[in-house]
Amino acid sequence: MARRLLLLHHLRRRYSVSVSSAEDMVVSSLRILSSASPSEPTTLPPPTIHPDPDATATSPTTTAAAAALLSPADRLRGVFLLKPPGRAALHRALSSTGIDAAAALSPEVLSGVVSHGNFSGAATVDFFDWAIANSKLPPSVDTCNIVIRALGRRKFFAFFEPALEIMRKNGVSPDISTLEIIIDSLIAARHVNTAIQLINTDHFGLGVWQTCQRKEIFTVLINCLCRRSHVGLASSLLQASRGETIDLDNHMYNEVIGGWARFGRVDKVEHFWETMLEDGLVPDQVSYCHLIEALGRANRAEEALQVFEKMVHEGYCPTTMAYNALIFNFISVGDFDRCIKYYKDMLDNNCPPNIDTYRKMIRAFLRERKVADALQMFDEMLSRGILPSTGMITLFIEPLCTFGPPHAALLIYKRSRKAGCRISMKAYKLLLERLAMFGKSGTVLQIWEEMQESGHPSDKEIYEFIVNGLCNVGKVDAAVSVVEESIRKGFCLGRVVYGKLNNKLLEMNKVETAYNLFKKVRDARVIANSLFQHPLMRLWCQEIDLITDSSVWNDTYDNDLSAWAHGRHQVNQHSVRTTYSLLITDWSCAELEADSKGIGVGMETSCDMGSEYSFWSMANTLPNNPGLIRSLR
Repeated sequence: MARRLLLLHHLRRRYSVSVSSAEDMVVSSLRILSSASPSEPTTLPPPTIHPDPDATATSPTTTAAAAALLSPADRLRGVFLLKPPGRAALHRALSSTGIDAAAALSPEVLSGVVSHGNFSGAATVDFFDWAIANSKLPPSVDTCNIVIRALGRRKFFAFFEPALEIMRKNGVSPDISTLEIIIDSLIAARHVNTAIQLINTDHFGLGVWQTCQRKEIFTVLINCLCRRSHVGLASSLLQASRGETIDLDNHMYNEVIGGWARFGRVDKVEHFWETMLEDGLVPDQVSYCHLIEALGRANRAEEALQVFEKMVHEGYCPTTMAYNALIFNFISVGDFDRCIKYYKDMLDNNCPPNIDTYRKMIRAFLRERKVADALQMFDEMLSRGILPSTGMITLFIEPLCTFGPPHAALLIYKRSRKAGCRISMKAYKLLLERLAMFGKSGTVLQIWEEMQESGHPSDKEIYEFIVNGLCNVGKVDAAVSVVEESIRKGFCLGRVVYGKLNNKLLEMNKVETAYNLFKKVRDARVIANSLFQHPLMRLWCQEIDLITDSSVWNDTYDNDLSAWAHGRHQVNQHSVRTTYSLLITDWSCAELEADSKGIGVGMETSCDMGSEYSFWSMANTLPNNPGLIRSLR
């Protein structure tokens, strides 16, 4: 008992020192990582302790190293991990990063700081206070709305008022777009009553009632309610406001009609259509489009076609929105002939198709395995200058990798890449897996090289797909080289893939090669499995949360951490940022656990088992097991 009390006292004394030493330690560790040979393990140095009481002081060497390794957003976010005491200390620490306040208020940097990771509401407001107070010119309302939107997305509603107060003090007045962001955030978080009360009360001190009319504010509320599927409440508010001073217009009615149309409620659409006529309003093209959509969702495609023809007969020029509603209706009933017919009619009437038209049609063709029509539509989309997003390309490639040869998926990949589109990691994995299954080893290696050129790091699955593809065509020597490279980078391949390669080697009488590979894989698995057998290591992984925001955790963090732990990581810009974040996060959160668990961070401590462990020795031998840390959290 006395030994444990002495240990806790020792830990508290060691943690009362400057946090700036942690930053110096991290930068020195990153230098070692970047200069170390990939084949030699790297040992992280213990943190140096300086008695400097200023926790926010940073040396020029540290600032220069951080500028070379980290993006501006990461450097600014790292300041809050050091937890400077007080507003003045925080402002000095932010200014010492070498990033000007005007640059910090740029949309890219500001969004990267406040919209990613696990930034708290207080940290968001403090950073916004520093940036707007030290900027020579006041930012625009759109720039300030980035902060308001980030607070609302994470449900930090209590920090709306401090952020708005900072805006007003610096001469930036909130407008109707700010109000829309706040109302939409409240409704998305199911605080519908609070959002409705904003019409009559200035709950957050917005002050937009001085510049905006009541009709504009009511329109924003109706839009947000319908967008978040609260159409019934929006309908009740619209009915209740008919006899008041608010002049209802077509836009409000169209929002409510469109909300009911998405649910296929034709009766509600017809009711508000009649109400619109009673109020002296004439339905426009948008109203007809919503009626066509509602009839299509109610499986009444023929009636929707009659409404479309009636709209044209009354003198309304058909728009892209109307054609899309009609085409989507035919897709839902499986009538692809009329779908293509009205698509061509759209082109003849000079109604340019948009990205929604192509996305819906291509996905429908792929779902029905009409690959030739899907490829033709994809070529037309690219020829018109409409570039698909990264997610759309993945949606197109995914079904093509579930049936037949991978030729069509490869065509979409090549044409998208030629057009300048970015391919996702998931799309690369789907392609590599499918190509390896069909024995296209040459194409597999080519796509793997293109994937690395695009900045995507290779992980365990990628190596397994490549080894599997090489084994399928009998290129075992190349497969052995790939396995050795994966081991050097800290990845242990699965037993199924390794067993397949080992059997191929034995079939070809390459016993010596198989034995040498067996020894390397055995040693790698010993390193990967041995440390987690110790109960202290399991406790450490459960109690110390390496990255607290699970929304940004993915397999890339697991792989980078595993490879870094083995000391064999080939450092690139992404992995350095990941390692830096892991080290800083560990340093900042481990103090909370040290007193209760007796686990040392940056120092060696004695435990009840009589073993000597340190944070750095445990982290330096952390095994490669993607997903294990996530499962223990």
